[in-house]
Amino acid sequence: MKSVEMKKGRTFVLTLETGESIKAEIEGFCKTQNITCAKVTVIGGVGAGSTFVSGPMLVDGKETEPIKPLTYTTDAPAEFAGVGTVFPDESGNPVMHLHGSLGRNGMSVTGCFRDKALAWLTLEVIIEELTGDAPVRKMDPVKAVAPLWNERFLTNV
Repeated sequence: MKSVEMKKGRTFVLTLETGESIKAEIEGFCKTQNITCAKVTVIGGVGAGSTFVSGPMLVDGKETEPIKPLTYTTDAPAEFAGVGTVFPDESGNPVMHLHGSLGRNGMSVTGCFRDKALAWLTLEVIIEELTGDAPVRKMDPVKAVAPLWNERFLTNV
């Protein structure tokens, strides 16, 4: 385990409308408000055609390198609840990482929502800014993911 201490900053409430991209709207808002790090809570509806990663694809029962994502696409609007983080990439741009569950007609699916997650009807977002010595998302070219990294991470706390 690694850790770094951060402090609470400003809090914002957003409402996204049908068809708006969850990732683009939240990252764009963070950029205009000069938020590089935040905790994000999302609740509301996602639209048909939204996609998310629901695990790695396996070849002969094993993960591949780079990791190939297993994606799920919604075929109709669904209810959604999720939590995530925003941390800067190596260029300083805010990048959201959002996991959540969606449900429709008694069925639910959980995963990591990426570029094509669209709001449906109304989607409420709470952004809680974090301040301090921020971790950065550094791309791991072998795994094709960008985990958090900070030279000041405390280890084995």
